[in-house]
Amino acid sequence: MLHLIIAEAELELVPESIRDHPAVVNYAKRRKKKPEEVILDSTYHHAALRKLPNGDRRGRPDIVHICLLNALESIVNKEGLLRVYVHTRNDEVIYIKPETRLPRNYNRFLGLIESLFKNGSVPQDLELLKMERKTLESLIEEINPDAIFIMHEEGELMKPRAFGEALSSHKNPVVIVGGFPHGDFTRPIEGKKVSLYREPLMAWTVVNEVLVSFEAALGL
Repeated sequence: MLHLIIAEAELELVPESIRDHPAVVNYAKRRKKKPEEVILDSTYHHAALRKLPNGDRRGRPDIVHICLLNALESIVNKEGLLRVYVHTRNDEVIYIKPETRLPRNYNRFLGLIESLFKNGSVPQDLELLKMERKTLESLIEEINPDAIFIMHEEGELMKPRAFGEALSSHKNPVVIVGGFPHGDFTRPIEGKKVSLYREPLMAWTVVNEVLVSFEAALGL
């Protein structure tokens, strides 16, 4: 079983310190929600983000959306050999059932995630998505992997095919992909750092390359 973690994802509700900013207030009003009920999004809140620490990398739910669409629609997931998790910058972990079909529409996805933050699970009866307060370290300990790979632009350069073969040689590996637009993880993570290309890649591209190479190694 391959475990994919989108870690330190820039996914959060609008922080209290900018909830009265006009960009946030007007956006929430258009959505017919309170400012504290909406997801921070750099597309709509870029003026307010200037007032936040690390504002240049925050408010990127689109990264999570694309990564999850790619992962959940992958062959390896359809074969029941993948588990996907999202760990947020504020140490929440989202558990996602393999059969989950996320909205393709970005605005509908935002609404779903806003409901998840409010209720703790969506839909509440099926819990296709469930959120818990948890650190990345605690999640990894819970998974109890036999290998941890951190996708990192300064990691050991490996061809995707070779990396897929390395993954397939383990029974319960974890692959960690950063859910942020640029920069590095804010905390050290134990594991082997791996790079699949000589230049930085988008998070969703890394997810694609990892899963396709794993599928090839398994002969799927």
